[in-house]
Amino acid sequence: MIFDIGTVVIAFALALVLYPPTIRMLRRLRSGQVIQEELPETHQKKVGTPTGGGILFTAVAILGGLLAMLAGHSGALPSVIALVAGGVIGLFDDASKLRRGSIGIPARLKFPIQLVVAIPVAWIALSGQSAWWLPLAVIAVVGTANAVNITDGMDGLAAGLSIIAVGATVLFLPHAPAGEKAVGMALCGALAAFLIFNRYPARVFMGDTGSVAIGFALAAMAIQQGYVLLLPIMGLVFVLETLSVIIQVAYFKATGGKRVFPMTPIHYTFHHEGWSENRIALTFWGAGLVSAIAATALVRLLL
Repeated sequence: MIFDIGTVVIAFALALVLYPPTIRMLRRLRSGQVIQEELPETHQKKVGTPTGGGILFTAVAILGGLLAMLAGHSGALPSVIALVAGGVIGLFDDASKLRRGSIGIPARLKFPIQLVVAIPVAWIALSGQSAWWLPLAVIAVVGTANAVNITDGMDGLAAGLSIIAVGATVLFLPHAPAGEKAVGMALCGALAAFLIFNRYPARVFMGDTGSVAIGFALAAMAIQQGYVLLLPIMGLVFVLETLSVIIQVAYFKATGGKRVFPMTPIHYTFHHEGWSENRIALTFWGAGLVSAIAATALVRLLL
């Protein structure tokens, strides 16, 4: 436990020091966020806020994993590979979005790329487990990455939920190896530092570089421990955000333009009803904490 706390503190301090120059660098690179026209006026004001800030907390987590491997701790490789793979995909997507009017890599291309890259990530995470789990593991990696990405639409929301989900996965599930804990704790510490700059009003966004990397890593951690089926409970808020989009799109197409929600993902519906971004983030964090506790309790009951 002392090792885990130390990892969080060191990662937090390192990221806290490095985020101001990183934000300045992103500004110099003109990596301003592109805001979709259909989003509320409060979000239109965020145009130009630097995006791609996830590259730093991803790098810090990777560094934590590499140091753990050098120290002889087992279990870091799957989540390190996941962070690298997800981060690279997200980085290309962020770079594509910076083109004026671009929405990033088209979904018809992005999804197949994620599937292909998820195969080796899932395979490595499944080491020692039955290969029959591979298709489900691949779906879990891609699904979690997209769920975190969908949730990342409001200041501080995805970062806080990710700290809860990753922290619970590596600390409270019983089969996390030391190397996986090192990556998870480094990621949580760096995310906490990022949150200082990402809370409302955000000075930087994580971008797909961060959200896809988090999703890949979270799934790899759960798969490595043999708890892939627990992911929907551990990250219940991510799941509900994604389901709101699926329901909205399906109903829209089936009814010729009618909607179930005023706007999706579901956090925009709460914003449409007058909730502040801080209230939404805190409420959703609370729900995420409850679901993480429920997932942990379920495992303990079944052991």
